Amino acid sequence: MSSRDAMLARIRSKVSKGGEDTRRAIVDAHLSQHARNLIPARGQGDDAHRIRVFTEMMQAVGGSVEVVNDINDVPHAAADYLRNSNLPAQLRRGQDAVLAKLPWHRGTLEVAVGRAEESDRASITRAFAGVAESGTIIQTSGQDNPTTLNFLPEVHIVVLEAANIFASYEEAWSKLRGQFGEGTMPRTVNMISGPSRTGDIEQTIVRPAHGPKNMHVIIVR
Repeated sequence: MSSRDAMLARIRSKVSKGGEDTRRAIVDAHLSQHARNLIPARGQGDDAHRIRVFTEMMQAVGGSVEVVNDINDVPHAAADYLRNSNLPAQLRRGQDAVLAKLPWHRGTLEVAVGRAEESDRASITRAFAGVAESGTIIQTSGQDNPTTLNFLPEVHIVVLEAANIFASYEEAWSKLRGQFGEGTMPRTVNMISGPSRTGDIEQTIVRPAHGPKNMHVIIVR
């Protein structure tokens, strides 16, 4: 018996004898159960605890976080962040209905709408969810929050409602299935933990790598 024959024989010995239909049924049953993996305990707790853990984890990877009590405070917070970062008072956002209703006119910000363009220095998006256990933002693609806004501008500002901060990835995926439907996904789901960076060269962290140099999350209570 050749080495190839021996390898294939071992594979066959491990494969179910029930045929393709049986194997498909096993896979379908596994997928339908949505079994959860091991979940770190650090994200478990009330709203205040999840906000604290999310903030600590995001800051640990180079992102920044601030908390506001009212979503109408977001334009002022975004303007302050840009000013303190010595950036122009200009933002690009998508067609998200919540962001569209904010009082942008009260401040000095110039807000453009649509996909990010090469000239954009800063963008603002509304997160689908946040994950406390790792300080991760989950973004779904679409006209409301185009994926280009996540990666093309130098600065990415994210609006995250406290009610959408979950302890674990599993809870966030449950929300995704509930909103989009079982077996249905948006074209892209991005999980983003902090600004773009790499340690490929001599294990020295360099920012940016393939995305924004800075990421700022505005949590809305």
